[in-house]
Amino acid sequence: MARRRGVIAQLQRAHAQQVRAAEQAQRAYYRQQQALRRAAEQAAKAAQRASAHDERERKRLYLEARAAEVAADNADLQARLEELDGLLSATLAIDDHIDLERLKEPFRFPPFDPGPHGVPEPPPDWRRFEPAAPTGLGKMFGQSKYQQQLAAAQSQFQLAQSQHAAREADRQRRVAGMYAQYEQARQAKQAELAAQHAEIDRWAAGLRAGSPEDVVEYFGLVLSNSVYPDDFPQNFRIAYVPESRQIVVEYELPALGVVPAVLDHRYVKTRDEVTSKARTAKEIKERYTSVVTQVTLRTLHELFEADRGGLVETVAYNGVVDTTDPRTGQSIRPCLVTVRATREQFEALNLGKVDPAACLQYLSATVSKRPEELAPVRPVLEFDMVDKRFVDEVDVLADLDERPNLLRLTPTEFESLIQNLFTKMGLDTKQTRPSRDGGVDCVAFDERPIFGGKVVIQAKRYRNTVDVSAVRDLFGTVQNEGASKGILVTTSGYGPASYEFASGKPLELLDGSNLLHLLAEHAGIKARIDPNDLD
Repeated sequence: MARRRGVIAQLQRAHAQQVRAAEQAQRAYYRQQQALRRAAEQAAKAAQRASAHDERERKRLYLEARAAEVAADNADLQARLEELDGLLSATLAIDDHIDLERLKEPFRFPPFDPGPHGVPEPPPDWRRFEPAAPTGLGKMFGQSKYQQQLAAAQSQFQLAQSQHAAREADRQRRVAGMYAQYEQARQAKQAELAAQHAEIDRWAAGLRAGSPEDVVEYFGLVLSNSVYPDDFPQNFRIAYVPESRQIVVEYELPALGVVPAVLDHRYVKTRDEVTSKARTAKEIKERYTSVVTQVTLRTLHELFEADRGGLVETVAYNGVVDTTDPRTGQSIRPCLVTVRATREQFEALNLGKVDPAACLQYLSATVSKRPEELAPVRPVLEFDMVDKRFVDEVDVLADLDERPNLLRLTPTEFESLIQNLFTKMGLDTKQTRPSRDGGVDCVAFDERPIFGGKVVIQAKRYRNTVDVSAVRDLFGTVQNEGASKGILVTTSGYGPASYEFASGKPLELLDGSNLLHLLAEHAGIKARIDPNDLD
């Protein structure tokens, strides 16, 4: 019995140990599972944190990108405004004169290079053909065989020499042909450059002589060299009147759209959108007026500065816009600014410090009151009134020399011509009398209401420039006659003093080119003015 109890106790102890082991294993398993769950939870939380971080980073980068886009757009707007504000100053540091000699293309031609054909092929080397001399017993018993080998080698060597000579002759023929082509191309290039240099010399000579065609071409190149923003049209027409040393320019101005309509851009994060604030109509008008006035002064500056030969005493400038009338849909070219400036007036200006609008006012320019609405002004000189001989777009008419020369008319014929012209233009000529200087004076009436009135017309059949005293006399006559306007017409031209005196007064000065245009336009008379045809 006691032994049984011992066995049972032993079994109980073993069972208890098993139970304790199982409990320990179970607890270890639970601890392991808990550790795995904690690790999984930590990993999940870390993943969530990483995902949230990535999302925040993505959003941050997106917001930065949108903000950068808006900042770049605003920077572009600011750069555009600075570009528009600096239209005049941009040209002041540039010498607009063009040295025609520098237009001559220098002669550059590569040296003759025949390539691989220029390297002669080395002649055959006898050592490659020569048989080995016999040695030992061969000297005694192999001479016959050696002699045969030597003869064969010499024969092969001679053949190789002959073939080499043929190839060398062919190579030299090829090189000679290549050189002939090279020399032909070189001479052609020299002839081309010689022709270009001769044309530039001819141009320079014509420019020094004041040839209208060459003067127009030169100043056209000057204006073409002026660098403006890409969306500026930079189209123009130029004419030159040699009698008065006057350049007439019709320059195409940019439209209102060159001024940005947007003041600035802003990014609204909450709506994820870019909004724009409009520039005020007042600021757009002011900035557009600034563009118009700066382009005008810039063009005058470039023309006067480019003239080193004293070709230009006066510039008549009309700034026009080529656009469409929104009311009719028709193409229109309203003139927004017009001015006639003399060299003496312009060279007294310090353009780096002027206010463009005030400067043009000082020069007695007329600027549109509402340029943004394309409200036109009357040009100081209609470009199409310039004689077609002096316009860059029109060739000299073939029958020019067959036209009547106004300088050969008698005083009576000239008087009849002037009377006929202004009658055709709608004026009622009431009184005419010959003047002592070979011209004619007319007192006429413009019967239009409001704009009409008494008009004094004086015509001077001159070969030389009309003196300013004639302009003063006309103004005195206008005042004495109580006339509303005075018109002075000449077959020659006017100096800067005449234009300065007439500025701001009810006087209109028409030179020889204008007279020819008016005769053709209104009287159907195609005439010419040729001082060299008076014999």
